[in-house]
Amino acid sequence: MTDSISYKETSQGDREPVHPFARYGSVTRLLHWSVAVLVLITWPLGLMIGFAKKDVVTAFYLLHESFGFIVLWLMLIRVGNKLLTKPIENEGPAIERYAAASVHGLFYLFLIIMPVSGFLATNAHGFPLKWFGLVQIWSPIGKSPDIAWTLSAIHEWSAYILLVLFVLHIGAVVFHHTIRKDRTLFRML
Repeated sequence: MTDSISYKETSQGDREPVHPFARYGSVTRLLHWSVAVLVLITWPLGLMIGFAKKDVVTAFYLLHESFGFIVLWLMLIRVGNKLLTKPIENEGPAIERYAAASVHGLFYLFLIIMPVSGFLATNAHGFPLKWFGLVQIWSPIGKSPDIAWTLSAIHEWSAYILLVLFVLHIGAVVFHHTIRKDRTLFRML
């Protein structure tokens, strides 16, 4: 790891240090890891629904939808948190900063599209969400077979897009940690 300090030029032409060792705030880190854990639980649960025995499929759906509903709300909180906190300035070539911003932006987008489309799809198929079997969740749509399969397709494609984004994200983490040997990973720990 390098101890050198980088500098950026301000709008007045002065140089000020860039702090490469700055960490994200505790709320940002908590939201990041909470969503990561929930997605790593929810995604496989959804995948397993197609392989589960008929007597447990309903339980898989209930857990998958309930965890997905939490992901949606945490992502909405993350968007608010992102808008309210000062971003950490990233170093590196412009193309890397653009790629990172693009992947993160797409993560946010699809981590909202996916649970919304899944929630609406199950309602459109005629199965309203009862969160963990406890609380009935209101839906803006009822049983709507004409749009149910479209919503299901959006949900399924979102899952595969998120998988690709996840692979890119983990690849970038490994690249920064093992090749660049910088402290990018430690910003989120």
